[in-house]
Amino acid sequence: MRPAPTLLVLAAAAAFGGFAATAIREAVQAPAHAAPQAAAPAPVVSALPVAVDGQPMPSLAPMLKRVTPSVVSVHAAQRRQVSPFGADPFFRRMFPELTQEQIARSLGSGVVVDARNGYVLTNHHVIENADEVSVTLSDGRTLKAEFIGSDPDTDVALMRIPAEGLTEIPLAAGGQLAVGDFVVAVGNPFGVGQTVTSGIVSAVGRSNVPGAGYQNFIQTDASINPGNSGGALVNLRGELVGINTASFNPRGSAAGNIGLGFAIPVDLARNVMQQLASTGTVQRGTLGIDTQAVDARLAAGLGLAEARGVVVTRLHGGSSAAAAGLRTGDVIVSANGQRMDDPVALRNLQGLQPLDAPMTLEILRDGEPRTITARLRAMPRDGASFDDRLTGATLSDLPEALRRQNPNARGVLVDKVDERSRAWRNGLREGDYIFAANSGEFRDLAGFRDTLAERPQQLVLRISRGGRVGNLIME
Repeated sequence: MRPAPTLLVLAAAAAFGGFAATAIREAVQAPAHAAPQAAAPAPVVSALPVAVDGQPMPSLAPMLKRVTPSVVSVHAAQRRQVSPFGADPFFRRMFPELTQEQIARSLGSGVVVDARNGYVLTNHHVIENADEVSVTLSDGRTLKAEFIGSDPDTDVALMRIPAEGLTEIPLAAGGQLAVGDFVVAVGNPFGVGQTVTSGIVSAVGRSNVPGAGYQNFIQTDASINPGNSGGALVNLRGELVGINTASFNPRGSAAGNIGLGFAIPVDLARNVMQQLASTGTVQRGTLGIDTQAVDARLAAGLGLAEARGVVVTRLHGGSSAAAAGLRTGDVIVSANGQRMDDPVALRNLQGLQPLDAPMTLEILRDGEPRTITARLRAMPRDGASFDDRLTGATLSDLPEALRRQNPNARGVLVDKVDERSRAWRNGLREGDYIFAANSGEFRDLAGFRDTLAERPQQLVLRISRGGRVGNLIME
């Protein structure tokens, strides 16, 4: 698994608990000494009733007996070369014997979702950059895990373990979870061992969690602590309703749980898992438009009664939005029934849909309401489909978490480059960040492809690599 580019390392230690390393020490108790005295009569202890009004006392134990065998502990290890000279390349070469290998270990949780294939779901941030990952089952077996694929933008990862006798958890039918439903979180917080906490669904459809990418979180007050990441959120029938992913606390995890836990809905996790299992990657569709939030000035210029919605500022060639009849200047006020107030909301909704999903757009055109239906199309990622000079490169959009942090972020990333390709000979390398080109301005893959539609005679890319900025002439 390759490391994430230095440019895009995002720290969210207060929110995410997959890489917590915590040592729990047993308290030493000194025996108490007292003067001998006459033995007191044993107190009479009343047993708790096993039934009330003829009804058995409720207990989660039978359900949890079925669920807990499917929840596992995930151990990730990353090898690091550490030198007393830090990153200084000269002294590292002069004194290689002083460089030592250190192993950083981290702990999270996972859920067995397919016993036959040995598939285990967890969070991307639990196994990110790991060189080795192992899984400990509830019966004590520890097995090396095979990495299948992960999706940083939804924080979902898929692994496979070669084990017999696995217990899988049933997946709940989507769209049935409501605020107030009882839920139970199962995981391995702080490495203390499998732990169960309970609460209710506090909210659904949360999309304002710091540090995350595409967001449609379940919020719960069930305790989710460091090490719970990747574990199961289940309903009272023992069905998986979410993958625990974050606990938000502005003061950090040391402040304790404050009842703000977040989980990835099972429908989203299922869709990502199916794509990872079949191709190892996740493809997303797009409308192929650039938009801008409607403020008071734009509202006045467009003759709108109120400042709300997003206005279409650009339609990319061959986009699904253009094919559906959307025009520059149209104001999108809702999509699939969800109110749209800024480009982030529209981008987030698109990123959560499967490929070819329909998008019903409520728009205002010249102040008049209209409805347009478009289908999301996948954006090609191979460089050859953009320009022959990029043949051999695979491109991607910037991580959604970065775009949320910086709404003005623009550009595309180079995911990989074939060493025998034209793009490699032109100097393009894996991890390069292309943020400008002489072909025109662009914000993302769709825009970059649009600027190259007429195949400019000379193509110069402005890139950032390892913190250094330079130009690449593509020949």
